[in-house]
Amino acid sequence: MLDPRDADALPGDVDPALRDEVAHATARALVDRARTTEDPKVVERLIHLVENEGLDTVAGLWADAAPVSLPGSLWRLYVLREWVRRDMPTVMLRYRLGVEAAPVQEAVAGVPSPPEPGDLQVLADAVLSGVFTGDLAVALERAGAFCRILSTGAAFDADSREVADPTGATRMTRSASSLLRTAEELEHAGDLWRTGSLE
Repeated sequence: MLDPRDADALPGDVDPALRDEVAHATARALVDRARTTEDPKVVERLIHLVENEGLDTVAGLWADAAPVSLPGSLWRLYVLREWVRRDMPTVMLRYRLGVEAAPVQEAVAGVPSPPEPGDLQVLADAVLSGVFTGDLAVALERAGAFCRILSTGAAFDADSREVADPTGATRMTRSASSLLRTAEELEHAGDLWRTGSLE
């Protein structure tokens, strides 16, 4: 057992204000650095950040940031890309189920019709590349549109499973709601970036 005086001397969790400051500073530095470089290898490394550094490392930087913020948006984009990379069959199913009901979102997302699995990976990479080299607001809008399509597909999938698997249907309905919320957050972040007020 630790002596109470020794226990009091142990450092606690990082102060939330400091964590938030670090999240914003690292996100801003990463985006600014990528936007000022002419080296395509830098952008390529940033797109593959999760594969190289691990999702836990990226989560430690940005997962607790406000959803409608630069670090919060980056976190959501990296998680979305990782989901596409790790679970293509599910993402493809949700996309195919949702795309017919969301033709405008399909146009904004920019995925060929009919999509092949590789097209969704290309979209995920292009969105991140757009964050670092293109119009960040457009990249966020494309990701938001993609999430809206996946949300619609998850809702349709939930409806089709309601009788056979009510627990799974409930889980998918929650997933659809979460994806819709993410879409709204990304779109709002894009609006703020356009006005120069995304922190």
